[in-house]
Amino acid sequence: MAENFTVDFDRERRQGLPEVVYGPGKTVAEIVRIVRLLLGTNSGPVLVTRVSPDVAAEVMAGVEDGVYDHLARLLVWRPAGRKSFTLGVVTAGTADGPVAAEAIAVATAIGLAVTDVRDVGVAGLHRLMARIDEIRRFDAVVVVAGMEGALASVLGGLVAAPVICVPTSTGYGAALEGITALMAMMTSCAAGMTVVNIDSGFGAAMAAHRLSMLCCRPRTDENGRS
Repeated sequence: MAENFTVDFDRERRQGLPEVVYGPGKTVAEIVRIVRLLLGTNSGPVLVTRVSPDVAAEVMAGVEDGVYDHLARLLVWRPAGRKSFTLGVVTAGTADGPVAAEAIAVATAIGLAVTDVRDVGVAGLHRLMARIDEIRRFDAVVVVAGMEGALASVLGGLVAAPVICVPTSTGYGAALEGITALMAMMTSCAAGMTVVNIDSGFGAAMAAHRLSMLCCRPRTDENGRS
């Protein structure tokens, strides 16, 4: 029977990481087959995102040596070694934790040096200011916030490093399941910030990966020489 997917084995060469597998919509058998193909063909970390605990258990029974992060809903094989690139994941509130967990788990699995800065939302600005000197030392910052998304604008004005904003679906009715935070981050007066999709901790980690590639990869000339 023909497989109904085509794995992008060349992505590791193009972008520094193998293709990441999005779990929802795939059967356990399909995930197992794709993971085996990636492990056998590429050399970098293999990740499957948004996986429920029961599916994760079945997949790990089919492919040895996988590790499952329950909070991040992430399966990982062959995590990358630690790079020198430092990433701060800054979370407004505890309710934003699952989205931050995905960003942290993905970024750690692909080799970034991650620090988790929790519960520093602007409703208690002193909490953020108590850690601002630490945050300013990171090579990049991921800001995870729901409700009105104000933390992104505040940090965007306080740090020089690239800021990657993740709106979350946290909040009451007018938060519109993350749309209010998304629009606030996209229209922030703190210029130059990157905004990823609602609840996409994965997208933020991958944006940080692209930044790390610029900072950490060897420089070459037009002939490929270092």
